[in-house]
Amino acid sequence: MKFPDQSLEASIRGLNMWWEIVFPSLLPFFVTAELLIGFGVVSFIGVLFEPIMRPLFNVPGEGSFAWIMGMASGYPSGAKISTRLREEEQITQIEAERLLSFTNASSPLFIFGAISVGFFHDAKLGILIAVSHYISNAIVGVCMRFYGRKQEEKQIRRSKQRFSIRRAFKEMHNTRMNDPRPFGEVFGDAILHSIQTLVMVGGFIILFSVITKLLFLIGVTPFIAQLMQYGFNLLTIPIDLGLPFVSGLFEITLGTQMISLISTETILPKVMLVSFILGFNGFSVQAQVSSIIAKTDIRFTPYFIARILHGTFACLVTLLLFKPLYLSKQAHHNIDHIPVVNGGEGDYWQTIYQALQTIGPPLTILCLGISILLLYKRSHKQDAI
Repeated sequence: MKFPDQSLEASIRGLNMWWEIVFPSLLPFFVTAELLIGFGVVSFIGVLFEPIMRPLFNVPGEGSFAWIMGMASGYPSGAKISTRLREEEQITQIEAERLLSFTNASSPLFIFGAISVGFFHDAKLGILIAVSHYISNAIVGVCMRFYGRKQEEKQIRRSKQRFSIRRAFKEMHNTRMNDPRPFGEVFGDAILHSIQTLVMVGGFIILFSVITKLLFLIGVTPFIAQLMQYGFNLLTIPIDLGLPFVSGLFEITLGTQMISLISTETILPKVMLVSFILGFNGFSVQAQVSSIIAKTDIRFTPYFIARILHGTFACLVTLLLFKPLYLSKQAHHNIDHIPVVNGGEGDYWQTIYQALQTIGPPLTILCLGISILLLYKRSHKQDAI
């Protein structure tokens, strides 16, 4: 009521982000994941990757699907797929909590298209951020493999199985035969479930966009940032990055954009803070994950602890890889003073990002219309019965 103009501006910003980028970029992955689970392909993949996923992360081979899709499509795909695997009882509660801890990662499109090219205007910086993000994510998965081992001893654990293509096809066939739904219904359910999840995600994005703006206006965010200045001084991080960092803890895009605008002697502190924010996921993404897993017995606490670990590991890995993955490439290409990316990988990701901003809104409206039509036909059919 006190800041109507700023609240409206923040909500519009969140809405634009959702229907331009989030919805069109995540919908294909969500629908594909639903279809692959329904047709038993995930069970097929699970048998093949069991010898890898079990020793490394102590999760079934089906977890490889959530891990790969989570990295390719970004937040909150890993949470969505992990929840679906738990609902299908393909993984146990403890395994789902382990899986959730390292499958909810940022997408390459966001890292390269939005952060490195859009905010920092340097595609080579995206290589450093992406490598640090995904390596630290895997380290979190290895650490979380020890989580819940005492509780798991009381449960019936799957026996270790060897690689077998024949058994993989058999599992896929059995999974499909156990699902009585015809193809049309499976496809319709995949679209509806995906759109319902994305609408929920959009609500959280808009809500936290407004909350972040209001916390800044009433002085809460600057106060927290001022308290953090003491820790920044100890870590020799410029205190001007305090406010953007706190904003990023609430909403990733806003925080990373604010960090990129701060002038510092070296870019290393800015990249380390961005890496932490990406690993932490931000309270907005965490709220999305909490909503997705709420209908299952998956607990939120292991995921939250893993986010702190991911952010911490990402900072350390960024520090270790800064020279070989960034400074050496900058010196090799002699582009220290070029502010805009010219050609190559930067243009590729920037083109995709700009294309999504163009086709995103009409595609989002079209998909919402299709979902409304499907719901209407189903309700009309049920009334007729």
